Amino acid sequence: MITSQIEKNENIVEHLLYMWQIEDLIRANGLDISLIEKNIVNQYTSLSSAQRSELLKWYEYLIEMMRLENVKEKGHLQINKNTLIQLVDLHQELLKSPKYPDYTAEFYKTLPFIVELRAKSGNDVAGEIETCFNALYGLMLLRIKGNDITPDTAIAMKQISRFIALLSKYYKQNLEKPLFDYDDDK
Repeated sequence: MITSQIEKNENIVEHLLYMWQIEDLIRANGLDISLIEKNIVNQYTSLSSAQRSELLKWYEYLIEMMRLENVKEKGHLQINKNTLIQLVDLHQELLKSPKYPDYTAEFYKTLPFIVELRAKSGNDVAGEIETCFNALYGLMLLRIKGNDITPDTAIAMKQISRFIALLSKYYKQNLEKPLFDYDDDK
């Protein structure tokens, strides 16, 4: 949908978390477009019928992709995985570059929290950036449910948020003007 593309260019973090939430909403409605129309699309009363139709088509498209990619029960669509891959690639470039010491410093402040989260995740081995996104998504779900978080969790999430916000800032800058000149590698 047009809205999600705008979000992607403005704030990649919000975009990816939003798309993960959409995947979960689709699952919660059993990948049933009539339930999605009733429970989600029809709630947008300010939309015109054409806009509502466009939104419904977008959900149909996502449902079909979820079926084809076999992420009906869990996992993420390839388009969302690709976004995460782009962020991981940028993360690695930023860490390698001496031009971004602020990013490296923020990463190393965040790393102990990442290590702790990975230790708690059991067999679900995710990379550093995905671990941060999993934590942010988990926090979002806790807030939606109205659950409290511990002071230690609040400290960890504040640092993870600060780090991922910096990655998002560099992502947007990189879209506007590439941060790295890959011709230097030749």
